[in-house]
Amino acid sequence: MNPLEIPPEQFRLLSERIAEIAADYLRALESRAIPPTESGAELERFYASSLPEQGMAEDALLGLQDVVRHSRAQNGRFFGYVLGSGEAASAASDLLCSVLNQNVTAWRSSPAAVTLERTVVNWLARAVGCHDFSGTLCGGGSAANLMGLAMAREAKAPANQKGVRCGPPTAVYASSEAHMSISKAIALLGIGIDNLRLIPVDRSFRLIPEELDRAIGHDKEHGVIPIAVVASAGTVSTGAIDRLEEIAGIAARYAAWFHIDGAYGALGALAAPEKFRGMDRADSISLDPHKWLYQPIDCGCILFRDAAAARRAFALSGEYVRALGSDPIETYTFFDESVELSRRFRALKLWFSLRYHGFAAFRGSIEKDLRHARRLGDSIERSPELQLLAPIELSAVCFRFVGARRYPESELDRLNREILKRVVERGKVYLSNASLHSRFCLRACIVNHRTTDADIDCVAAEVLAAAREAERDA
Repeated sequence: MNPLEIPPEQFRLLSERIAEIAADYLRALESRAIPPTESGAELERFYASSLPEQGMAEDALLGLQDVVRHSRAQNGRFFGYVLGSGEAASAASDLLCSVLNQNVTAWRSSPAAVTLERTVVNWLARAVGCHDFSGTLCGGGSAANLMGLAMAREAKAPANQKGVRCGPPTAVYASSEAHMSISKAIALLGIGIDNLRLIPVDRSFRLIPEELDRAIGHDKEHGVIPIAVVASAGTVSTGAIDRLEEIAGIAARYAAWFHIDGAYGALGALAAPEKFRGMDRADSISLDPHKWLYQPIDCGCILFRDAAAARRAFALSGEYVRALGSDPIETYTFFDESVELSRRFRALKLWFSLRYHGFAAFRGSIEKDLRHARRLGDSIERSPELQLLAPIELSAVCFRFVGARRYPESELDRLNREILKRVVERGKVYLSNASLHSRFCLRACIVNHRTTDADIDCVAAEVLAAAREAERDA
């Protein structure tokens, strides 16, 4: 027998054991400390080993239990970054995805997978009010933003054939609060970071349309082609939503591609569509079901208005993958509309999860996250020792400890860094950080279907307890 082949019955038993480990993790999730107790050096020593020459068979399962023990627990009090909470029905179906091992390049290589992905992408587009859009699933918002801006470059200043240095100067416009993936995409596409114009934001951290108009007009007078305008539907620091309608009008007036980075916030349109008016005027949109549809990583999405624009950017295929035949369904190829060739069956878990729970359940959970953010903001404003630092537009809450005696500004950054370190070490609540107007702040981002009112209510108490420790040890 092939030593790598596992009989179906053995596979069933192995899967059941792994499912037991996962179920034990979920059962104990709320009682666990969020970070592992071991240091980085300790984990390095624990896992350092030589390449195993002989197999361990079922004894290898013990290693999976160790991985669970050393992993960060994403329970209802995890508010770090913008990280979805890994919905369990979706996770369960992901095993089948790996067993089927479909390479979702084209219909002929994976007919069910391609059909399901096109269905799921259509659902997502309709959910955010962009009914005529198509698109593809991808690894996450960074890949989606890269693809959106690649389409923009090829539509407005074609470079695939002759390169980016053969034409007139170009520029891309985004707010000073734009995600780091925008500048990375600009660099990778050869446009150059020096040609990314960062537009100032208002007191609510939204791009100022008048400043955008002024910047593009100035560049046009000097022969610069405006390739794209990037708006944010939920900035990563504060969740600010740019004034999409106004920005869309400016982009159209200057014939610039309009891309919306909605990786964090766009799916909030399920629960609060009024906040996202103008999103349907975009040429491309990034969004992440692995954020605000709580899917296990990875599950990002790029939506676009014109599939022909995607093909102009990405349809550079070899003869060995060319589809044969004339049926428009059976000759469909994802790789002609995406930067990827080999692609995982990402749609299966999302399709199953949405069918298992229903869209209404996800809409209700997003509404709950929005309420929880407001609840946390209220608790911060009730505390004389805490200060809210940004409006709460979606589910990100930025604040800091200022103390009863109001520390001087020169001390607050250092003190809040120490408080964050101690909050994380205490293990009950997990926060991240942001910098707003050069001020260090604590940040809770609530995209977590497990979070309860009680979880929210312990945030301020944990911060104040950590502050007492920091003050005592100073």
